[in-house]
Amino acid sequence: MAVLVGCRVLLQAIRPQTGTIEGVRRLQEHTKSLHNVLNNKLQYIRPTSNGATRHYSSDNKDDLSIRYLDGEDSGIVVFGINRPKQKNAISKNLVIQMTEAVESVKKNSKVRTVIICSMVPGIFCAGNLPMPTIAAIDGAALGGGLEMALSCDIRIASNNAKLGLTETKLAIIPGAGGTQRLPRAIGVALAKELIFAARAIDGTEAKRLGLVSHAVEQNKSGDAAYLRALDLAREFNPNGPIAIRMAKLAINQGIEVDLNTGLAIEEACYAQVIPTKDRLEGLAAFKEKRPPRFKGE
Repeated sequence: MAVLVGCRVLLQAIRPQTGTIEGVRRLQEHTKSLHNVLNNKLQYIRPTSNGATRHYSSDNKDDLSIRYLDGEDSGIVVFGINRPKQKNAISKNLVIQMTEAVESVKKNSKVRTVIICSMVPGIFCAGNLPMPTIAAIDGAALGGGLEMALSCDIRIASNNAKLGLTETKLAIIPGAGGTQRLPRAIGVALAKELIFAARAIDGTEAKRLGLVSHAVEQNKSGDAAYLRALDLAREFNPNGPIAIRMAKLAINQGIEVDLNTGLAIEEACYAQVIPTKDRLEGLAAFKEKRPPRFKGE
């Protein structure tokens, strides 16, 4: 993503030496540039048209189905991976369809949360989207499947799900972000242990290690993690979508740099929500003692 790369390059350029006058001076000089980069980022994630959504068919030729929920769940989009014969193994076609789906919803301010789940009972496989992403793991997420889940903001697993980066059993290493994202999720030592041993763990153990946020008892229909993910998306849905996107951007970018630079990123992201119609709607709703009606504007 060009804007994201540009932002990281800029952050490296302005990264201050903590505690030095020179570092503070450099940070002040480049704050305006940081604001401009993040403003471009905000424009990038806003819709470029009337917010129309693209639907994908769900016939057997498609590895990915896209569902736009409606009614009270409007704004929640479900990416369903559907390769039953291949047990949801990642294919070139799946990657292409996932990329197209991501590009389709990325610029749509009507999309509040994306849930990634499996359409195949007992198996999960698995973005850099600006809105929250939730991985609902109701089955096996091994190798590339877990790496896709690790790229999501939040992971939810059923208690009997299987998760692991098992590539060393094949004399290779995780090559789709696993060696970088797993240590950031559970710590370096535990990540090394799991990868070196090619160990698969269940959802309950994954929750204990911090690999998933929630572990839920599996139900008879085999979709307990998906249902919990849907509940969580419903919690997000009423809140300001631009504010959530800016909070995600501030967290994701800020965690990679020192505190001073992170605070500058937070300030720049905060500045982006001030001129929005949603902020004024939030103030009006509070004053009038009614639920706000945010539109992502």
